[in-house]
Amino acid sequence: MEDPAAPGAGSASTNGNGNGGGKGKQTAPKGREAFRSQRRESEGSVDCPTLEFEYGDADGHAAELSELYSYTENLEFTTNRRCFEEDFKTQVQGKEWLELEEDAQKAYVMGLLDRLEVVSRERRLKVARAVLYLAQGTFGECDSEVDVLHWSRYNCFLLYQMGTFSAFLELLHMEIDNSQACSSALRKPAISIADSTELRVLLSVMYLLVENIRLERETDSCRWRTARETFRTELSFSMHNEEPFALLLFSMVTKFCSGLAPHFPIKKVLLLLWKVVMFTLGGFEHLQVLKVQKRAELGLPPLAEDSIQVVKSMRAASPPSYTLDLGESQLAPPPSKLRGRRGSRRQLLTKQDSLDIYNERDLFKTEEPATEEEEESAGDGERTLDGELDLLEQDPLVPPPPSQAPLSAERVAFPKGLPWAPKVRDTDTLVGLPRPIHESVKTLKQHKYISIADIQIKNEEDLEKCPMSLGEEVVPETPCEILYQGMLYSLPQYMIALLKILLAAAPTSKAKTDSINILADVLPEEMPITVLQSMKLGIDVNRHKEIIVKSISALLLLLLKHFKLNHIYQFEYVSQHLVFANCIPLILKFFNQNILSYITAKNSISVLDYPCCTIQDLPELTTESLEAGDNNQFCWRNLFSCINLLRLLNKLTKWKHSRTMMLVVFKSAPILKRALKVKQAMLQLYVLKLLKIQTKYLGRQWRKSNMKTMSAIYQKVRHRMNDDWAYGNDIDARPWDFQAEECTLRANIEAFNSRRYDKPQDSEFSPVDNCLQSVLGQRLDLPEDFHYSYELWLEREVFSQPICWEELLQNH
Repeated sequence: MEDPAAPGAGSASTNGNGNGGGKGKQTAPKGREAFRSQRRESEGSVDCPTLEFEYGDADGHAAELSELYSYTENLEFTTNRRCFEEDFKTQVQGKEWLELEEDAQKAYVMGLLDRLEVVSRERRLKVARAVLYLAQGTFGECDSEVDVLHWSRYNCFLLYQMGTFSAFLELLHMEIDNSQACSSALRKPAISIADSTELRVLLSVMYLLVENIRLERETDSCRWRTARETFRTELSFSMHNEEPFALLLFSMVTKFCSGLAPHFPIKKVLLLLWKVVMFTLGGFEHLQVLKVQKRAELGLPPLAEDSIQVVKSMRAASPPSYTLDLGESQLAPPPSKLRGRRGSRRQLLTKQDSLDIYNERDLFKTEEPATEEEEESAGDGERTLDGELDLLEQDPLVPPPPSQAPLSAERVAFPKGLPWAPKVRDTDTLVGLPRPIHESVKTLKQHKYISIADIQIKNEEDLEKCPMSLGEEVVPETPCEILYQGMLYSLPQYMIALLKILLAAAPTSKAKTDSINILADVLPEEMPITVLQSMKLGIDVNRHKEIIVKSISALLLLLLKHFKLNHIYQFEYVSQHLVFANCIPLILKFFNQNILSYITAKNSISVLDYPCCTIQDLPELTTESLEAGDNNQFCWRNLFSCINLLRLLNKLTKWKHSRTMMLVVFKSAPILKRALKVKQAMLQLYVLKLLKIQTKYLGRQWRKSNMKTMSAIYQKVRHRMNDDWAYGNDIDARPWDFQAEECTLRANIEAFNSRRYDKPQDSEFSPVDNCLQSVLGQRLDLPEDFHYSYELWLEREVFSQPICWEELLQNH
């Protein structure tokens, strides 16, 4: 049976239906042990050290700047420098850029922007490269990486204050509408980095401006702080009758995915879009501030804690070994096999009791290794996902849920403390609560949690019932609201486009002829001819894909969180379109790999990263140095992406029974349990949350055989006092049992969007003017060509129509 986490594994041990064949059960013990040994080697060691990872809005400043460039682009740093120096020598004699006074620097930038307005495309590109060299920190005059980053930030503020962003925005519009470049790219059999030169230069300058100005530091002057807020406003709102900048970038994404502009440098577009949304709407810390403010405005009690801060104080648990999961196994192990293991297992548990009680780190220590049945069924889940992810071409059709299997029980480890304050959503029922709580309903109500979404839903119901008495809703024009209004009518296309790119960038995706090409801005004009060049390009391509996954996962999470805070139905609208576009199986497909290997991947060459490559002479690269990679314990961007995708999956499925059932029928439990091998508290928390919402659908036998996982859920996930997750049984449920819930939600979303954003002039609630003189005196806006056909209109509509005066009088 193939292991979904082991690339290229065969599937000889399964029959056509995906179940283990009879002969596969009679494998010799030596063969079974060899197979398990191979499996452990392919998946990496279970003894993963605890990863010292701090989650945040983004990686360090230098890392975020370096990811803008592919290694294939490194030769262009020299080109940018040459273009600047050639232009600078014609304007300034005997001095370097850093030696000029600020006024002289401003005068030179003004001259550069004037020289941008030339007809010649080649001359315009040279000037744009000179501007890019300034934004990159005039590294030719710097001695260290710190100097390059310092002057890059200084120059970016200077460039913005002189109007560089507006000038480059006009050039970007021109390049997007450049039909000649689009048609040229469409005719080429293979698109390379040379087809997007102008766009890459423009987008690089704009990204450097956004990223450097977005970064806040205590030493920033008042002028810089004012410039930052001005820039934020400029990007957030419609300026000069133009749409917000994020919408332009979204349109570039959809145009790229439609195949009309295959030469667009999509990685740069996505990185810029993510940073623009983060800059204009705010990051995770700002979201927490907004949430506190909104709860205060609605008269709700303050939050008990900040989720991210609580997670930072949690410790990672030791990961579980493979346990025979319900949903992972189609057939139960023979009774003789269970009897043979019982005695030794009881002895092992007895020995471990003194070590494991209240020991958080040994939470999963005694779980059993994988069995053949589990290995067979995990492949079924992979085939289910593979069939599901002919993504965006068909609606999700779910297979029947898996059958149960009687399994051996595990011992529970006792937690020594709970990190979360408990919450209660419903105080109208006492079902499922212990008897002592029946006598103290007051305690239950003390933990009653009312969310902002609850208030928004109630207000929406009132507005639908009493539109006249409550009057028209006053909607604040916040950056989030303006972005939603701009995205509203094209939002399905935006979500589908992002998921198509995410699918193409996922490491588990198989190459297909009809999939989009996301490598146009990383492939060189001339393909590599040596082993060393091929290795370097391979690392560059993998790094390129990882950065795309990082930007899309962070962008989608930010959008969902901001829209949820702004209005719950905005969040639900985006969520539904993500679900309809098969986002849930896509994320599960992403995790159906060796996640530990993905997180510890070393697809980077530090000496080629910006700004290091601009200061130091490039050492001679060898195949050994490329294979060795860097000395980092893990890849920050990959761990960041995994946590974002898990948070995204939680957002989509939380309190949605039909979507939770999708997790069950796609056999997500074994996929998610494998992710627990990564010893990082935040990632484990969101995996455990996803397992918790499924437990009632997986049945009693799954819980009995996964008591270590159940203990981890109890210990690390927030308690909902009357939630029956630990003992409820709903294993006969089907996704279509909950379709009414999804349809009701969709109707509520459409009613919200229609009421708030569709405002026809002749609404049935509009006041009627009964005064004849007033009606006849109203000025009507007529088409420009109406006076040309006015006489014809009179003849057709007035003179040629017979008037029955008697009937007219009778009606009045």
